[in-house]
Amino acid sequence: MSKIKKFLIGNPISSAEEQHQRLRKAIALPVFASDAISSTAYATDEILVVLLIGAGIGRAAFGPLIPIAIVVCVLLVIVVLSYSQTIHAYPSGGGAYIVSRENLGKTPALIAGSSLLVDYILTVAVSVAGGVLAIRTAFDFSHSWTVPLCLACVFIMTVMNLRGVKESGAAFAGPTYFYIIMLIILIVTGLYRIFVQHIGPIPESMLSEEAIDISKGTASLSLFMLLRAFSSGAVALSGVEAVSNGVPAFEKPEAKNASTTLLWMGGILGSCFLGVSVLAAHLKPFRGEHDGNGLGLMAEYLYNGKGVMFWMTMIGTFLILILAANTAYADFPRLASIIAKDGFLPRQFFNRGSRLVFSNGVLFLAAVASLLIVAFNGDISKLIPLYAFGVFTGFTLSQSGMVKHHLKHKEKNWKFGITINAIGAITTGLIAVIVVVSKFTEGAWIPAFLIPIMVTSFRAVGRHYDRGHAAVHVEPGYWPRRETHTMVVLVGGINKGVLHGLQYAKSLNPDRLVAVTVATDDDDRQRIEAQWAEFAVPIDLNILYSPYRELTRPVSEFLDELDARYQDDIVTVVIPEFVTSWRTQWLHNGSAFALKAKLLQRPHTAVVSVPIHMSGLTTEEK
Repeated sequence: MSKIKKFLIGNPISSAEEQHQRLRKAIALPVFASDAISSTAYATDEILVVLLIGAGIGRAAFGPLIPIAIVVCVLLVIVVLSYSQTIHAYPSGGGAYIVSRENLGKTPALIAGSSLLVDYILTVAVSVAGGVLAIRTAFDFSHSWTVPLCLACVFIMTVMNLRGVKESGAAFAGPTYFYIIMLIILIVTGLYRIFVQHIGPIPESMLSEEAIDISKGTASLSLFMLLRAFSSGAVALSGVEAVSNGVPAFEKPEAKNASTTLLWMGGILGSCFLGVSVLAAHLKPFRGEHDGNGLGLMAEYLYNGKGVMFWMTMIGTFLILILAANTAYADFPRLASIIAKDGFLPRQFFNRGSRLVFSNGVLFLAAVASLLIVAFNGDISKLIPLYAFGVFTGFTLSQSGMVKHHLKHKEKNWKFGITINAIGAITTGLIAVIVVVSKFTEGAWIPAFLIPIMVTSFRAVGRHYDRGHAAVHVEPGYWPRRETHTMVVLVGGINKGVLHGLQYAKSLNPDRLVAVTVATDDDDRQRIEAQWAEFAVPIDLNILYSPYRELTRPVSEFLDELDARYQDDIVTVVIPEFVTSWRTQWLHNGSAFALKAKLLQRPHTAVVSVPIHMSGLTTEEK
């Protein structure tokens, strides 16, 4: 296993190298911004899915597309400015969780943390599903390949991120910048052909029969469906908070570099999303529920078929959508470690792996995202409704916390800051409500139901750790009283392991030393008594009868009798164990393992294993 681990993730990195694993801005952008930038590949599509398939308004769907995109971009500016303030105010990372913890209290912080963790899990599922959809558009793959391809991508992303943030960032930087370049070329080409060459919409010959039928819809657009379309387009903002969560991963000065990266991300995201929406409004890329993505359809039309530029665009789209998951891989483990440090998640999430990454968080993220992909059959349109609620819940709490921060500290330009944060908190809060109401039956109920359960679970974990701290807390001057010591050596017959165990126990000079064996019948009793007499073992032997061939219960009852007989006594149970290589260890019954697990729960009881290694025996002894 160690060889496989070394092959997959590389040699361990010393803790002293942590500073050298930090990211410069050019690498941090693809690491923390790939999620947000990737939404330009599907956010416009998601608006059209609601208007064309949900509302059924046909060609009228492209009328409100640009206004919706503009409103989303205005909201993006507000959120970017808000998180820029968060970065400078809380450079330790943690984003909405830390802001809420410091300003709003424990419960809002746990809600924010739960929302972000759910968001990151869905980021992996959504982005991978979107990337595979792009490849299906280009290669006309059968839908049956979707889930296996998604799981393969998750595995590759997991291995790369276990190798370390810096190494994964360097590996994924090229594809991210490649997508940005190809998308800008597509937008510029499209704008030129639309406004200079005056090309018309995509002809019906390029559309599927399902898309043609959808284009003939004549329903009227209700306010409910308009708000639902807006909430779908607002997923373009997903991932904006990622930079504020990962500030400690930046090179010094961390806050300045993180803020600059956030502004770069906002500029690229806003301009590209608006550009794609303008192209879609003019080209009218109708698509059915089972068709490929609209970006691919527009690229095929603008580049006059599936030529080199089309394929480069599709490859770039596939890569950015897959790599968008890298943002979640960078932030989920880091946020989980912060919450674990506060005592609301298992301590395992706080531990760094051999490559200085929070590897338990990486593995947990991959496992849950894979389950979602299988459960929803890799369908991005089914995953998107689950996605947005957590995003905007985190936004709302973060900006509400910053409002209180400004009122408390009144730093320079605090009035401007509080205005931005207040507007952002109100608008993102409204969007969160719109998302959960308009998409409740499509899956938005799941995060709305799941987040309170997670908060309750976090509190339960916190109470457990509080009880643990209280149980081991000591006042100045405390010292435990002396206890008498009884050692119990478990024996099954006379052999080298048993004799070594008895000698070990005797060398510790306990107050009492007894040997215990469990016999299933009278023959067993006579055999062990004869061996005991033959070797003249100078230790009392207690024989316990177990007609039903149990080991744990009779031993536990014997220890209970010792507890009742001797007050203020600690019992140490010595278990001689035969140890061989991992290839043959399974040939031994392993009864000691079950017994140790049971005895670990007994108060005033210690368990000691005395191993006898087969490799250490002579040829004659073997």
